Amino acid sequence: MQSKSRDSLNRFNYLFGETEALYHEMSHKLGLADSAMKILYTVCDTGEPCPLQEVCRRSGLSKQTVNSALRKLEGEGVLYLQSTGSRGKQVCLTEAGRALAARTVVRIIEMENAVLAGWDPRDVQAYLAFTERFLTDLKARASALDPRP
Repeated sequence: MQSKSRDSLNRFNYLFGETEALYHEMSHKLGLADSAMKILYTVCDTGEPCPLQEVCRRSGLSKQTVNSALRKLEGEGVLYLQSTGSRGKQVCLTEAGRALAARTVVRIIEMENAVLAGWDPRDVQAYLAFTERFLTDLKARASALDPRP
């Protein structure tokens, strides 16, 4: 049983790595750095304006990477940050940013939607349910992780 479990984990890791590599390749083809792609994707997927905290959470990027990429994108006139209250900020796209997003991340989102639309709806729901279950179970185990061996 241990071997089957290891084989499944190897396959999972392979598929995860190949998926990440594909998104990197698409970003590169469209002329965007991975971090810029993830930020623009998050803003387009979440809706605008997008809370900065949501960009950090959903993009999977560290706060430092997000802040660095945001400064670069802001300098390029792609987006700007808008204050919301004493501590909050929102990410807003400029007209140039919306045009860039339409040429890049919106196309990727449309491709992803086309893939899922080609699947049986029950398969989509099963895929999402299993992915969510894996994440939930892994989070529970991670929360109990002791830094000492």
